[in-house]
Amino acid sequence: MDKRFATPKSMKKVILRVIRTTLLQFGSATKVELSKRLGISFPTVSKVVAQMERDGEVYVVGLDDSSGGRRAKRYAFNPEHMLGLAVFLEENETVYAVFNCVGEVKEQGTRPSVFQDGLHLLIELVQDILLEFPKISSMAIGVPGAVDNGRIFHIPNYKSFHDFELKTYFENLFSIPIVVENDMNAAVLGFQKRSGREDKQSLVYLYSGKNGPGAGILINGDVVRGSTFFTGEISFMPLYDNQNFHQAMYQGRKNTKTRTIGEKHEIHAISRLMASLVAIINPHTVIFSKEEMDQIALNRIAIESTKYVPKEHLPELIVSDWKRDYLHGLQRLALDRMVTGIRLVDVLE
Repeated sequence: MDKRFATPKSMKKVILRVIRTTLLQFGSATKVELSKRLGISFPTVSKVVAQMERDGEVYVVGLDDSSGGRRAKRYAFNPEHMLGLAVFLEENETVYAVFNCVGEVKEQGTRPSVFQDGLHLLIELVQDILLEFPKISSMAIGVPGAVDNGRIFHIPNYKSFHDFELKTYFENLFSIPIVVENDMNAAVLGFQKRSGREDKQSLVYLYSGKNGPGAGILINGDVVRGSTFFTGEISFMPLYDNQNFHQAMYQGRKNTKTRTIGEKHEIHAISRLMASLVAIINPHTVIFSKEEMDQIALNRIAIESTKYVPKEHLPELIVSDWKRDYLHGLQRLALDRMVTGIRLVDVLE
């Protein structure tokens, strides 16, 4: 008997996860190819794939040419077998998307902000979506605040969500794996995946939006979170003797609503921030939202930044679709959780 049949449940989940990942990555494979590529015995792969086929998770897409024996069946992953849900929370709206295992969006919509009337609106929204799409197997939630393993611990504008264990609460409520992520972390991840940038590049995504300045930082393909998950809270950076970055950006303004950046004090503040980023992490690219930055402002920032650091060290400055990047990043996080499969059949029992 193959010793793998006696492995712990965690190993069984790993085997299922790597088979799923391989089929999604390569499109299709035979049992022999899976066994060789993954270094897992053929009997184990055969048993797992047989169970996946019975569950509707994989299906036969054809037969390979014969090399003397029976023609091998070629399997592909059924992208509709499991669905994911991405939701992000903003001051004036809640945006959601339902998608399949290859990221194809099945439904996308906008609801009123849950920040206005409390958590029950978010619960009702998720309940409605799960009733309509019962195959949803994972969910990612984005919030405009600092997050530590699913706990929102810094979200100044929304006190009812402060220090709230959103991940644990929702996992207990809906019995599916949940990812809770900071908005800018999700956005920089989404940009990197959507743009096809190399994993080894360092990226910084800057956005002010409706909740004040924030940044998502990605180095070598990994989101930088810091020792206390406070990375990216650039509002606190003391760029002047008596002002931090937030104060410098919003001097004379009554609110932080999204608008095109172009005032002289804004260009100066961002240029000082740019110099700090160059000196500390020297990023390849800094991304801004097209909602609040145009090419003229980017050119002014590039010129102003050279007062503090040599021109040859400045990153590429570009604009992107923040909402699209944000939602795509959440989709990637939910897809990762979907493939790892918390809600699994233990096929090797």
